[in-house]
Amino acid sequence: MRSRLLFKMKFIGVDFGWSSGASGLCCLKRTGDRLDLVDVTALVAIDEILTWLDRQTAEQEPAIVAIDAPIVINNPTGMRLCDRLTHKHFGRYHAGCYPANLNSRFAKRTTGFSKSLSDRGFQQAATIRPKLTGRYQIEVFPHPATVNLFDLTKIIKYKKGKIAERRRELRRLQGYMTNILPRLTPSLAPASLQQIPEILETQTGKELKAIEDMLDSILCAYVAAYWWYWGTEKNLVLGDLDTGYIVIPLPTASVISSI
Repeated sequence: MRSRLLFKMKFIGVDFGWSSGASGLCCLKRTGDRLDLVDVTALVAIDEILTWLDRQTAEQEPAIVAIDAPIVINNPTGMRLCDRLTHKHFGRYHAGCYPANLNSRFAKRTTGFSKSLSDRGFQQAATIRPKLTGRYQIEVFPHPATVNLFDLTKIIKYKKGKIAERRRELRRLQGYMTNILPRLTPSLAPASLQQIPEILETQTGKELKAIEDMLDSILCAYVAAYWWYWGTEKNLVLGDLDTGYIVIPLPTASVISSI
């Protein structure tokens, strides 16, 4: 039974729309040490997102959901410890995160989504025993993840700017993902990025945003797999369960240097 559950473990990435707009969604499944893409999409309504999630993880299927949004918020004002730590450790890369507190306009939406996951059996995994099947949820942050996974000196700035600049930066991001993630363990199957629309053919900001959401969701799902596979051996946890936490892969420069 255990071997069958290991085979079925899935990794869900949610590039969550904090206040409104679409959320990028990705589902990866584990086949040995390889990660294959099951689905990647973008949805707006939370009910639709949860329906999609239920379909991917039917019948209490083991999975870990990685959300790019603050899912544990207990401070009434100011900034969470994990938010401050992103600025301390990743500020020089321009990868500090936005502050979150209970008065933030997005707080009810993001923590409410986490509560919906808890109701489905996805427990917070600020700590984890590697390769143990179960239903987990974690908070992740793509910018510092790309800094460490891709050995960057600054983040890839694909979220703001003119259309041509964003298109170029998204191409950079896709290139790093295509060239590096298949070289790591677990490895992302190279074909997994082929479902992303051709970036060079996009003409509008809306089209680019849809691609951005999908790529970010794949990154989130990959970080989920990396955390589940390696735990603290190859990941950093900023903060804690009580005050809020963010899981970030540790640097993989030794792999990058061989490419």
